[in-house]
Amino acid sequence: MTSTINVTNRLKGEKKEGMTRGVLYGAHAKSTPIFVDTIEFKKLLKTAGESSIVKLSGDSKENVLIHDVQMDPVMYVPTHVDFYVVEKGQKVHVDVHLSFVGVSPAVKNLGGNLVKVMHEISIEAEGTNIPHEIEVDISRLDTLNSNILVKDIVLPEGTTLYHMQENEVVASVVSQSEEDLSAPVAVVD
Repeated sequence: MTSTINVTNRLKGEKKEGMTRGVLYGAHAKSTPIFVDTIEFKKLLKTAGESSIVKLSGDSKENVLIHDVQMDPVMYVPTHVDFYVVEKGQKVHVDVHLSFVGVSPAVKNLGGNLVKVMHEISIEAEGTNIPHEIEVDISRLDTLNSNILVKDIVLPEGTTLYHMQENEVVASVVSQSEEDLSAPVAVVD
């Protein structure tokens, strides 16, 4: 599902109430300063994220990725956004969110703790093949100290790993450890 957002061109340095400043650029696209409605963009960021194709409407009709978002540290509203123009047939690399699904028998039956080491994975794909998220089935974690590695993740067709080692741990189950309450407590001055 492709999301859409309306953009309008802006002059360099121009500001408008209720609008977030941004820039549109790409490998073969001229850098263009733009505005997007702040409320619309916040909704788009929540649903599309930085790994889904977004269709621009209004003054530009490009397919883009949200490449970078600067947020106000106090109000946590976007202050600037970079849109990267994706050309048909061009491969791009993005970090895609991992969604952990299923129930681990080691956690459920053996009392282990699930440790999610990675929360996203770096892939390369054509813009139209970029998944919004990649599912990781944790039901294969059936013993304590078992792991899911990067090479165990089933990637969607048309995607490949991008600068990741296949033996990196994505998730694991570790046994719970009891805290030693008999140990002396250090005194702090």
